[in-house]
Amino acid sequence: MKGLIAKKVGMTQVFDENGNLTPVTVIHVEPNTVIATKTQEKHGYSAVVLGLEDLKESKVNKAYKGQFPENVSPKRHLKEFRDFEKEVAVGDQIGLELFEKTSFLDVTATSKGKGFQGVMKRWGFHGGRASHGSKFHREAGGTGNCTTPGHSMKNIKMAGRMGSERVTVQNLKIVKIDPELKVVLVRGAVPGNKNCTLIIKSAVKK
Repeated sequence: MKGLIAKKVGMTQVFDENGNLTPVTVIHVEPNTVIATKTQEKHGYSAVVLGLEDLKESKVNKAYKGQFPENVSPKRHLKEFRDFEKEVAVGDQIGLELFEKTSFLDVTATSKGKGFQGVMKRWGFHGGRASHGSKFHREAGGTGNCTTPGHSMKNIKMAGRMGSERVTVQNLKIVKIDPELKVVLVRGAVPGNKNCTLIIKSAVKK
């Protein structure tokens, strides 16, 4: 598996040679620093820990700082990637060149939070008639049983908090990689707000 920590810039659109328009998400990828490596012999599995975005040492406590090597400054974002395909050493910088021969990506992020929502927005319920006098427009309807047990069963779709969940979008096609601007354009939408942190990996189903 190949993966990096990145930032979401936003969405735009590009045209191909035939004039077809493609909506794309712009992902900014600064070089990730290798914080640690884990081996099968010592840890029971092989993995690489990557870090992104430097932190001021005055804002880092001793416990957090202790996991970083002496020649590496503390990082704000850390992510462990198991079975990393590329041979790396602690302190190395890894950038977009990692995905030069990759065509599809899996992108993981925290989706936008939408607060407390009703069943129509949260679950796509149709609701009742919109005409006057219906008295049933956007309500959920009955959720319990008419006989014992007289309570709502588990996993009933009801109103509640929506969004702000860990979401992975798979098989996003790479449209273009720009090493100078340090961005990768992928076809389609990516979860999360602008400037949110993303985990991009080579697609597992391609």
